[in-house]
Amino acid sequence: MKGRKQKIFEKSKTSKQKNRTESEGYVGGQTFMWITENNRINNPNETGYDLLEMILSPTNLNLAYKKVKQNNGASGVDEMKVESLSDYLVQHKDSLIESILNGKYRPDAVRRVEIPKDGGKKRNLGIPTVVDRVIQQAISQELSKLYEPQFSAHSFGFRPKRNAHQALEKCKKYISKGYNYVVDMDLEKFFDTVNHSKLIELLSRAVKDNRVVSLIHHYLNGGVRVGQTFEPTKEGVRQGGPLSPLLSNIMLNELDKELEHRGHKFVRYADDFLILCKSKRSSNRVMESITNFIENKLFLKVNREKSQTTSIRGVKFLGYSFYKFRGECRLRVHPKSIAKMKAKLKELTSRSNGWGNERRKESLSQYIKGWINYFKWADMKSILLRIDEWYRRRLRMVIWKQWKRIRTKIANLIKLGVKKSKAYEWANTRKSYWHTSKSFILSTTITRERLKVSGYVFLSDYYLKVRIVN
Repeated sequence: MKGRKQKIFEKSKTSKQKNRTESEGYVGGQTFMWITENNRINNPNETGYDLLEMILSPTNLNLAYKKVKQNNGASGVDEMKVESLSDYLVQHKDSLIESILNGKYRPDAVRRVEIPKDGGKKRNLGIPTVVDRVIQQAISQELSKLYEPQFSAHSFGFRPKRNAHQALEKCKKYISKGYNYVVDMDLEKFFDTVNHSKLIELLSRAVKDNRVVSLIHHYLNGGVRVGQTFEPTKEGVRQGGPLSPLLSNIMLNELDKELEHRGHKFVRYADDFLILCKSKRSSNRVMESITNFIENKLFLKVNREKSQTTSIRGVKFLGYSFYKFRGECRLRVHPKSIAKMKAKLKELTSRSNGWGNERRKESLSQYIKGWINYFKWADMKSILLRIDEWYRRRLRMVIWKQWKRIRTKIANLIKLGVKKSKAYEWANTRKSYWHTSKSFILSTTITRERLKVSGYVFLSDYYLKVRIVN
């Protein structure tokens, strides 16, 4: 039993098949000069022919299984949970691997989930089944080894040992050297509009094992389940699966190579990228030419309403904004990021969510620490002090409501050092919770120090503890 859980996938007895034909299900699919209907036999001497066997190796599949289990996540259309994955794979691993090797495996449709975006809009996620997540993760692990050496040094999103802070540091270096104008381009619904034909073409240039390209093509065309309705997927790489980040980088690597060829200074994080220029005129010229490349060569759509050429002060990138001090670029938190953070704190300090104090403290602590750890590169001490004042008032409002009864309010105020007459007066106030939370009585009794002792974390305190001096 112990050995079974440690290694789900035993070594497959299926030998590597030389000169095998591509999967039957690929008949009638999109064809290219790399994959044609009349030329489907892989060359066994060609580098990369055994890529599918490498993807399905016990070591790689076990690593993929552990990653999926670690990430947990929601179930797909088959409603199988991650907890059931181990038992399923122990029973069906051989038939699963065999069906993939002989080209008969067909992925399930992904389950549509909508998550809110800024401005009240929704982002569509496609949640694969847990079995498909393992297979996608296994593909991604091997393809990453192939593509990482090809990816640009200016690309930072969804890549090992690269992150948003490194992307921001790159921007700072360019801006400090005088690149004070940016082309801030927005790709309209990028993940939903990736052209399948173009993506398969790009994959086929580097992936010599046509069976792997075919398997990925089946994932792209797997469809979406919305409630009880099935929708075909003729374009897009659905966010939510382990494979979509890598596929998006493969597509946008073509943009990186074009920008490098033209000698531009740029930074890209997934589909969010800036091109930095030294003048307004050059930024306008770059905007026009790169828009033509994106739309005519990559078959993607540039959102002209959201795209802009502007000075570095007018741009939002990865939640940050930029400014210069004594010739050096520095970072601030963008006002929209501040507004979003305050909205979240307001939600977590709601008077009517029914939470107990311990759950509220834990949720606030996790959110505040996570937010500060991401934005610790920004200069924001003064603004955090102001937000903390508002945040403490929110906490006083919640506590005042929790006391509910007049006698409870009187007793607690007296414990906090308020005279009995004043405690009686304030306990009987008819003013609103929010109005009362700013009163002299509560401000001097439910103090910052007492809130900290009780377990509440404040933004300015944690920022001073972890900040990065840039």
